Amino acid sequence: MRYTEFTPYDIVLLAQGLGVSLALFLATSAIGLVLGTLWAVTRFYRVPVLSQALAFLAELLKNSPVLVQLFLVFFGFPAFFRVNVTPVEAALITLSANTAAFVYVIAVSGIESVGRDQIEAARVFGLTRWQVLRRVIAPQAAAFATGPLVALLVNQLQVTSLISVIGVADLTKIGNILNLRTLKPFVVWTVVGLLYYLAAKLVALIGARIETRLRAHSAWRGL
Repeated sequence: MRYTEFTPYDIVLLAQGLGVSLALFLATSAIGLVLGTLWAVTRFYRVPVLSQALAFLAELLKNSPVLVQLFLVFFGFPAFFRVNVTPVEAALITLSANTAAFVYVIAVSGIESVGRDQIEAARVFGLTRWQVLRRVIAPQAAAFATGPLVALLVNQLQVTSLISVIGVADLTKIGNILNLRTLKPFVVWTVVGLLYYLAAKLVALIGARIETRLRAHSAWRGL
């Protein structure tokens, strides 16, 4: 067997790399969705100081390169705070925070898309601010925000490829190792790109089904 030949074990390596990428994507997406939504709710309640601080943090995160954020967490935090940060922890912190910043913007837009007259009418009927948020704003905001959120998650799945530069054995890292061993970059990166495409397509299809169901529940059905 020549050094440049592919082996069945290479398929196992690619599958493991894809598993790492998907695991980090799912974990950071879940954390980012929760954090971003909480930030948006904080803005809705207009918590003094905290609302402005979170808005500034979101602005900072969404307008700076993810790779720079990753380097800051992985190299900067250990040097400044004297703490140990593993590559996986750095990836988890960076991608979660970055996702949260964009989710915050989308969630705020979703909340503000609900007509002020609906909110005022709900308050007239005696609903508390929490009940207004849960029963009036949340369903409509979710239907409005699902499309942008799905597009964001597809993009964040692709962004996970950046974590290979700090040593995380994700799909891109495994692809680079196989590229150096086999010396067949066209084949290797075509396979890696196809795997990313299939994963992103699956996320988009699931998101489209969720969006269709949400919009069906909020659609006008007449009197």
